[in-house]
Amino acid sequence: MSINPFHLAFAVRDLEETRVFYRDLLGCALGRETAHWLDFDFFGHQLSAHVRPNDLSKPKTGDVDGDHVPIPHFGAVLDWDVWHTLAKKLEGAGVDFVLKPKIRFEGQPGEQGTFFLYDPSGNALEFKTFKDMSNLFAKQ
Repeated sequence: MSINPFHLAFAVRDLEETRVFYRDLLGCALGRETAHWLDFDFFGHQLSAHVRPNDLSKPKTGDVDGDHVPIPHFGAVLDWDVWHTLAKKLEGAGVDFVLKPKIRFEGQPGEQGTFFLYDPSGNALEFKTFKDMSNLFAKQ
């Protein structure tokens, strides 16, 4: 299956703290930028962070497998090893997770690793992985 990159434009309060979070902490390459927005290579997808501090609000939560996860959120589905490496890097950096790295639906077709965190502007991100990537769109 070939998937084209997606593009997401989202609001942030400050470009420099956003640059440090996405580039330095998450390892996303910086793309084009102006005085009002930054582009990042977000694991092969294009994120555009636009300064819009008045448009920020804390996400609500929804129940997923007994966990209260932030809604809305965005993120990336990573290869199993890449996900584990990123989780360890973030744990080592002392990141305050909304939901710490865990494996859910263990032994089921949708077995996956997941964790949630907020960027400095309060945008919720989820990083997930599948033990078997062919189950990405599998029905339970």
